[in-house]
Amino acid sequence: MKLKKLIADNKGFIVLMLGMVFVRSALADYYIVPTSSMYPTLLEGDRVICDRLAYDVKLPFTDVVLKHVSDPQRGDVVTFSSPADGVRLIKRLVAVPGDVVEMREEKLFINGVAASYEPLEPRSDDHLTPKREYKGQQLVFREKLGSLQHDMIVMPEREALRSFAPVKVPEGEYMMLGDNRDNSQDSRYIGLVKRELITGQVKRLMYSLNGDQYYSPRFERFGAKI
Repeated sequence: MKLKKLIADNKGFIVLMLGMVFVRSALADYYIVPTSSMYPTLLEGDRVICDRLAYDVKLPFTDVVLKHVSDPQRGDVVTFSSPADGVRLIKRLVAVPGDVVEMREEKLFINGVAASYEPLEPRSDDHLTPKREYKGQQLVFREKLGSLQHDMIVMPEREALRSFAPVKVPEGEYMMLGDNRDNSQDSRYIGLVKRELITGQVKRLMYSLNGDQYYSPRFERFGAKI
């Protein structure tokens, strides 16, 4: 009886909470960036908005696809469940089904075409891997391949997988890489990602707090596109 009374007295609140859970599961979600694997694009403390309907309509709380909406594209920043352990990750999608992908000494090749790399000055120290995590040299480049371009970081002094032989991406699978190329557990280590494991696309930030500066707000990142 006490439980029934508790439910009756808080029915509106319960409906609201259930609605929020449903929205986060089926429509849109938010996600705190916990690591530096996507620097300089995404920073630790960024809270991003994830569009869960960008590619597929799924049965809530599952990976069961009910309807395809659109196909993931090269260059998209996406969230997905790791095929290794199920942990949710956020990376850049670099290759789609049918692509032949190769990496030679950090340089990416897609279907035999090499990306170009323009050296850049870092926007600020805040856009580099935090020194508490890595104190070595960091180089910033603009990686360009066709019409796609984005900024990335390499760490010459860190041990990383910088080369791999050509791989043809099978149907229904995708290759993910971190923009912080030498500091990312991505498809080089966890394997290709099946479409049903992709949980959404990230295009915009909600807000950002700098944990190394007493959680001071990064106002320039509030509502910013990525």
